[in-house]
Amino acid sequence: MNFQNPVFIPGPTNMPEVIRQACSMPTIDHRSPVFGKILHPCLEGVRRVLKSATAQIFIFPSTGTGGWETALTNTLSVGDRVLAARNGMFSHRWIDMCQRHGLQVQIVETAWGEGISAARYEEILRADTGHKIKVVLATHNETATGVLSDIAAVRRAMDAAGHPAMLFVDGVSSIGSVDFRMDDWGVDVAVTGSQKGFMLPAGLAIVGFSTKAMKAVETAGLPRTFFDVRDMAKGYAANAFPYTPPVGLMNGLKTALEMLEAEGLENVFARHHRIAEGVRRAVDAWGLRLCAVSPEVYSNTVSAICTPEGFNATDIVTVAARDYDMAFGVGLGEVAGKLFRIGHLGSLTDAMMLSGLGVAEMVMVDLGLDIKLGSGVAAAQAYYRHGAKAERVAA
Repeated sequence: MNFQNPVFIPGPTNMPEVIRQACSMPTIDHRSPVFGKILHPCLEGVRRVLKSATAQIFIFPSTGTGGWETALTNTLSVGDRVLAARNGMFSHRWIDMCQRHGLQVQIVETAWGEGISAARYEEILRADTGHKIKVVLATHNETATGVLSDIAAVRRAMDAAGHPAMLFVDGVSSIGSVDFRMDDWGVDVAVTGSQKGFMLPAGLAIVGFSTKAMKAVETAGLPRTFFDVRDMAKGYAANAFPYTPPVGLMNGLKTALEMLEAEGLENVFARHHRIAEGVRRAVDAWGLRLCAVSPEVYSNTVSAICTPEGFNATDIVTVAARDYDMAFGVGLGEVAGKLFRIGHLGSLTDAMMLSGLGVAEMVMVDLGLDIKLGSGVAAAQAYYRHGAKAERVAA
């Protein structure tokens, strides 16, 4: 693989050189005050990215999957009931984790390509007059299908039903790339990871707990040791972890947060929308369609592109890597072989995206699809022309 080429997988994302250098730092005494100068800016910066004034932030040496487990084991007990929609591979995996922990999951089966039905959630919650449902799970951005669900609508449904359940949100492929409003949306646990919007290698699970979630920690009965937020909070108070922290990754996160805030979060979100819209126009020019069923649920971080029936979409990813040293994402689960994915999040520009679209076109032509070379690139170029400059001036 040619490491000079950017990657277009939905994560891990491209890593800016300044972040790579920040991760590559000399050994320090992680029990000295020096570590506190890395730790606390990370906690405060993540809280700002989540747009929360009160959330307690916890950062574990793990991945987003570890963040899911942190949310569940710190707040629930065996036999507790959870409500969740299954509309893609990652929502499916969180449901599977719940079941492995002995939780009862009421599953709202949802077509892959559709977003979470807030109306269906409200109906179920209204019927739960005994308030047996303790947590509502929501995958903000379903990475497997390129679908962004409306978390504000889920919160409105919960409030309309007058239900006291907590709201847990998987924001692994959204937080840091698209707008996330933990306080405004009444999110009780927000989960993300280091390798997507934060432009770092995989290795950090990043979670935010509301005051309500922290109260649940004291009565939760599920076992937890490594992921116990009480131990982590005690460590933070002493500028430390309860075990050896991943200092280099934490220093990289500190730098990533500085970069995001220097660009301005709203500018970051606008950049992701602009790049994603260029991809969507390319897809339309190719005569293909997205897995996401309507513009209301289009993701600004990943596009899942369906190929014609009978064509193995995985071949696009294989040939792109073999012949052009460029990485795209394969279809997962129910959509394996039916689509390929273009990740457009993290450290990415219009010009970088054009290179990915150009290679995707060459590969599809190589494989015999009825695609005209330059068609998608031209459609994206027409949209991108002067767009970034105009947005910066407007900002």
